[in-house]
Amino acid sequence: MSIDQVSLKIHKKLKGKLETRSKIKITNKKILSAIYTPGVAAVSRAIATDVRLARKYTIKSNTIAVISDGSAVLGLGNIGPLAALPVMEGKAALFKEFANLDAFPICLDTQDTEEIIRTIKIIAPVFGGINLEDISAPRCFEIERRLMSELDIPVMHDDQRGTATVVLAALINALKIKKIKFNQAKIVINGAGAAGTAVAKAIYAYGGKQIIVCDSQGIIHQNRTNLTAEKKIFTSWLQPEIKNINTLAEALIGADVFIGVSKAGLLTPMMIKSMAKQPIIFVMANPTPEIMPDVALKAGAFIVATGRSDFPNQINNVLAFPGIFRGALDNNIITITDKMLVKAAENLAACVKKPTVKKILPDPFDKKIVAAISKAIKK
Repeated sequence: MSIDQVSLKIHKKLKGKLETRSKIKITNKKILSAIYTPGVAAVSRAIATDVRLARKYTIKSNTIAVISDGSAVLGLGNIGPLAALPVMEGKAALFKEFANLDAFPICLDTQDTEEIIRTIKIIAPVFGGINLEDISAPRCFEIERRLMSELDIPVMHDDQRGTATVVLAALINALKIKKIKFNQAKIVINGAGAAGTAVAKAIYAYGGKQIIVCDSQGIIHQNRTNLTAEKKIFTSWLQPEIKNINTLAEALIGADVFIGVSKAGLLTPMMIKSMAKQPIIFVMANPTPEIMPDVALKAGAFIVATGRSDFPNQINNVLAFPGIFRGALDNNIITITDKMLVKAAENLAACVKKPTVKKILPDPFDKKIVAAISKAIKK
């Protein structure tokens, strides 16, 4: 039975992966009176007097909203809110399993930026944090930026910042194995959507000096027209001596690292052969990567990582987002900063004491991960 068949069977049997349970058994009138009327009125009066008490007396202190509009789900594209729901359920289940955070999936039947922002602001009082998920670029940038500035709880678009944290951790260890300094590595990123943009920013923040970002039109450079505000940021990162190159194939000549957050089949064996010795290949298009790992290794790749669980070195956001939000809620963090996430990536990389070509990241079930990352999310 294939994994698809197994998944369909499990979901059909369970009718979803989540349920609501009371933390207290309601077995007599005394308990009923305390948790509902008339006793609960005392709690409501206290919160009405001081809204900060909501964190002390309600689910707000430990609850995350996992919110999507279904516009960029996995590698499936714009499939809508109902089709996004199983993914958001899964995300909520992972929050509980790995960080003991209660999370609820919310799939919005709108893809209007202002309507999404307004809706999230309206429902925000219930939650301690907002995890944005599978919202397409460039709308995701504006939605996250606005909500971070207009809400008093932590907001993170996981496709951007969660991905960037894990990729940076993987790259720290991969370059350590290759024995090259981080600021000396020539890094090519293919894909300038939500994930690619955040990955490039994280690498730059950590000290990467030679970064080239490519999109479907080729290398992003200052002579390109109609660049988005996010893409314009990359133009200053191109080195003067390489501004005459235009294509991904040209960018990869002599490169140490390829990071793909784009589409299947875009990386060829010839491109890998043109790279520097011991090339590092991160191919994260899902479900089919930019090149299959066995083909990449045959072409001379030194370290290969994918977003899949059936190959070594899975780059998966589950390594980051539970610990990021655990740390944010435990430390009353309102804004999750880039500096915190860089430190989180360092801590995640350090969870692998002796990285190897087949193990540059820890196993998701490693109990040290959430604690290590949450330590980085503090004032």
